[in-house]
Amino acid sequence: MKYQFSVTKTTNPKAKPDPDTLGFGAQFTDHMFLLDYKEGKGWHNGRIVPYGPLELDPAALVFHYGQEMFEGLKAYKDPNGKVVLFRPDKNVERTNNTNRRMCIPEIEKDLMIEAIKAVVEIDKDWIPEKEGTALYVRPFIIATEPCLSVRPSKEFLFAVILSPVGPYYKEGMAPTKIYVEQDFIRAVKGGTGFAKIGGNYAGALLSQEVAHEEGYSQVLWLDGVEKKYVEEIGTSNAFFVIDNEVITAPLEGTILPGITRDSVINLLKSWGVTVREERLAIADLWKYYEQGRVQEIFATGTAAVISPVGELKWLDHVMNINNGEIGPISQRLYDEITGIQLGKMEDKFGWVVHVD
Repeated sequence: MKYQFSVTKTTNPKAKPDPDTLGFGAQFTDHMFLLDYKEGKGWHNGRIVPYGPLELDPAALVFHYGQEMFEGLKAYKDPNGKVVLFRPDKNVERTNNTNRRMCIPEIEKDLMIEAIKAVVEIDKDWIPEKEGTALYVRPFIIATEPCLSVRPSKEFLFAVILSPVGPYYKEGMAPTKIYVEQDFIRAVKGGTGFAKIGGNYAGALLSQEVAHEEGYSQVLWLDGVEKKYVEEIGTSNAFFVIDNEVITAPLEGTILPGITRDSVINLLKSWGVTVREERLAIADLWKYYEQGRVQEIFATGTAAVISPVGELKWLDHVMNINNGEIGPISQRLYDEITGIQLGKMEDKFGWVVHVD
């Protein structure tokens, strides 16, 4: 390895959770990775330590002005028991795009990937092997300098924590019900919609709660200027299958450049499916639905991989998608991506990275 990290192993290992009852992101492994940053010194003191609370000054800038970012990926075991990651280079790329927007120092690609590999290797026995499970990897960076001036921090902490997880949605890949958000907005051009930061998610919680009260799992966000064009489904990228072609919102700074999104687009094109990254008006979607041209709608993301939509409500209009069943494109995408991740299908794109 290019980098050397100190290792302090726990003296009080925890019991592994039952893979049959795993939720999402509620249980954590024995260890975590930490790395410090100080202006003039750079990233330094990489270390693996027992998982536990962090000690921060109450004036740390992250608490007051939200200078932070996070990422998410998964670790799996292939049929030979080897530990693998899925496209971690794309997580580093997105990390540094976010960092530039948030005035956080960039982190070298090899440093971040080796840090992730190192802590996953230490806790690889925590990787569940039941179908639909994985080890969720959460890297994040927070501003730690104690200061109440509104300015970028000069000190940061990079950390990686691990959580054995089951399906993101309890119902698994069952089609979800989605509510089109009309009142609130998620992002506009020039903002932070493309960045993976906590503020984007916290600002979306109220809309999600309103959707739940209406009996829906998540919201479909419209653009923040005209409230006309479809953008994201919750915290996931949205795809629409219309007349055997696939439409998804373009990357114009308002939506997250999802790694699963990119994987889906590459797979669809390799199958000969036409993919159009263009704006789609919600009114046009309704018109296409009435004409019987909407075949599938699905969301993509690291947590759920593929999440089919069975019902979509816009104003007083309710769209029943594919009779509330999983569509053939959604199913094939899920099978192909998870098959590549688990080493059960050929990795034609070179997406899988071995840890050990």
